[in-house]
Amino acid sequence: MNPKVRWKRVLWGAVLFIFPAQVSIGDAISRSDFLRQLVAAAIERTHHPVRYVSEYVRIRYPGGDVPPDTGVCTDEIIRSYRAVGVDLQKEVHEDMVQNFAAYPNRWGWTHPDSNIDHRRVPNLMVFFERKGDRLPVTARAEDYAPGDLVTWDLGHGVPHIGIVVDQKSPRSGRSMIVHNIGEGPRMEDVLFSWKIIGHYRYIGPQQ
Repeated sequence: MNPKVRWKRVLWGAVLFIFPAQVSIGDAISRSDFLRQLVAAAIERTHHPVRYVSEYVRIRYPGGDVPPDTGVCTDEIIRSYRAVGVDLQKEVHEDMVQNFAAYPNRWGWTHPDSNIDHRRVPNLMVFFERKGDRLPVTARAEDYAPGDLVTWDLGHGVPHIGIVVDQKSPRSGRSMIVHNIGEGPRMEDVLFSWKIIGHYRYIGPQQ
């Protein structure tokens, strides 16, 4: 077989393994490039000092953000996506306006609130499942790819969220996670540190 033909078949096989069969090669490359940029944006966030402040803050809409030196775990996801052109504040709010009953009712709200809805892990879990891909929760580190979003239960129903990046832990060989659990955005080997309750991939509305 011609080496060029063999190489193309191997590449196409890899694309089909990673992405659904109906996705074209061009779409697969576009998805891959988006996830690469998202991972780079998440890692860049680890260079920012951020105080963990979880209080309710009124922010502008769309494109709103809490003060840049403050934030919680969800704010690192929001800021990473915004760096690659996806405004989760807008996307979550628009979906909640149309499908409010699909989202958790843990806070006593009777209508969407663009100041806070996208900053709540349970809401992001519903949004990523509705608008992205819900992936299997497994105990295999290799099942969690760079750009994937992982949510955990820290105990007593306290949720947390982080993003898988392409840097490996020298100790375990697992992909590292960028997250903020109280000390600002960090890149750490914490994939299996808590009970995983969600695993998602979201490449934005344009895809």
